[in-house]
Amino acid sequence: MTTLSCKVTSVEAITDTVYRVRLVPEADFSFRAGQYLMVVMDEGDKRPFSLASTPMEKDIIELHIGASELNLYAMAVMERIQQQREITVDIPHGNAWLREESTRPLILIAGGTGFSYVRSIMLTALAQHPDRNIAIYWGGRELKHLYDLNEMNALAVKHPHLKVVPVVEQPETDWEGRRGTVLTAVMQDYGSLSEYDIYIAGRFEMAKIARERFCAERGAQESHMFGDAFAFI
Repeated sequence: MTTLSCKVTSVEAITDTVYRVRLVPEADFSFRAGQYLMVVMDEGDKRPFSLASTPMEKDIIELHIGASELNLYAMAVMERIQQQREITVDIPHGNAWLREESTRPLILIAGGTGFSYVRSIMLTALAQHPDRNIAIYWGGRELKHLYDLNEMNALAVKHPHLKVVPVVEQPETDWEGRRGTVLTAVMQDYGSLSEYDIYIAGRFEMAKIARERFCAERGAQESHMFGDAFAFI
């Protein structure tokens, strides 16, 4: 791991609760797609955030931070970012990185700002193997929570092997896309998951249910399912 001081170059409020933060580290750094960093608040307080940027981007780090009055843990980080314009990070962490040696098709599953985790994996995989089949399932309570959906749809037009499936739990009446949860959508779309590498970012409960149901009901191989939550459940 490397401890870096980073200057904050931009803070964009994407929604009323999600911020896109871009950092420029003071020194060289490296990580694998799908890993995360720790924002150092003090010696005994380090807070994890997935890296939305890719290892190919050598000069910048992008984070997607969900912060609100209901999430004071992340809000304290955002307040430091906005007030001091500089933070210290510890990088890299996590074992749920993209297995670059694999050629199996990918299913990437994200809830909310878990999208930052799958975004890094997706962009890296597309750069390395443009013809690899990749399906990304991104779920949010409301459509506005799928904050980069336009970018994703544009990528899907450019890359015919990329399938983007937005899933909204509480959609507006005119929403014509998928409704419910991402896990239900995946179960509906695949009779078998035995041949897929599956990467998942979301609440621990969601990851636990995914592992149990995908393996028991769709033949997914646990050794080919990846997510930081699996280290804790």
